[in-house]
Amino acid sequence: MLINGRWTEDWQPVQSQDDEGRFIRQTSSFRHWITPDGAPGPTGKGGFKAEAGRYHLYVAYICPWASRVLMTLKLKGLDKLISVSVVDPRLSNQGWQFGGYPGATEDSLHGARFLHQLYSRADSQYTGRATVPVLWDTRTDTLVNNESADIVRMLGSAFDHLTGNSLNLYPQPLAGEIDALSTQLYTELNNGVYQAGFASSQLAYEEAYHRVFAMLDQLETRLEDGRPYLFGDTLTESDLRLFVTLVRFDAAYYGLFKCNRNTLSAMPRLRHYLRRILALEGVADTVNLDHIKAGYYSVKALNPGGIVPLGPHSL
Repeated sequence: MLINGRWTEDWQPVQSQDDEGRFIRQTSSFRHWITPDGAPGPTGKGGFKAEAGRYHLYVAYICPWASRVLMTLKLKGLDKLISVSVVDPRLSNQGWQFGGYPGATEDSLHGARFLHQLYSRADSQYTGRATVPVLWDTRTDTLVNNESADIVRMLGSAFDHLTGNSLNLYPQPLAGEIDALSTQLYTELNNGVYQAGFASSQLAYEEAYHRVFAMLDQLETRLEDGRPYLFGDTLTESDLRLFVTLVRFDAAYYGLFKCNRNTLSAMPRLRHYLRRILALEGVADTVNLDHIKAGYYSVKALNPGGIVPLGPHSL
């Protein structure tokens, strides 16, 4: 991680843990917002106006948080306005790195070798982990935001006057319900699989395991009325949150993270839901099973031999 802007130790998968061995995720530090006129958003300072060609995204196909940002980029038709760099899915001793793997790119903006160099560039005294996604402002040459929930929200509306895209992933009549379900999805499932996989005690693992499958069972029941999305006919941020975990479940979480009560094939409504979302225009471009498997199985603490499973080959 970085301490006062300097890399100090090899990358480790467990960010923090409590006294019972429960995995604790780092809080995002850069929280500025892009807005249509550059006015300040809910957090951070202003000056980040929505403009074509001004912003750049750094992502990893392995990362669910980065992938929901990529989904928003595609669904909102922003891939022609915002450029993207993709890191190597295999985590190095210095965290995310550029190039060196099929489908990964170099850092076209700064020629950095490691993502953490961009964090130090934005804040010479930064202390913490260098995570994806990163939303970068090329005009002021700084990091705008590294919180995926913020980025999804701002991309969902800030550029609409430039694109004419009317898709609303956060409709106000559903805002309260979306917030409530999204919080539950994060706690029980999105982060729950990580709490199972990176648990350092049997107690912590079993707690997370049961929460994960209780949430999946609840979602399977929610879809039994034939609704296409979590809130009926309306695609929302909550669907993006669920999809990115489902699409990684059989390939990584079932085996490597020991969330192995069953695969998604035993949950037909969620399986059909996964395929329905995957069929939306542009979404398949955000999913790379090779990167997902190569990335998760490169975590030496969980897979010291580095052996990557051959399956699954498709979703």
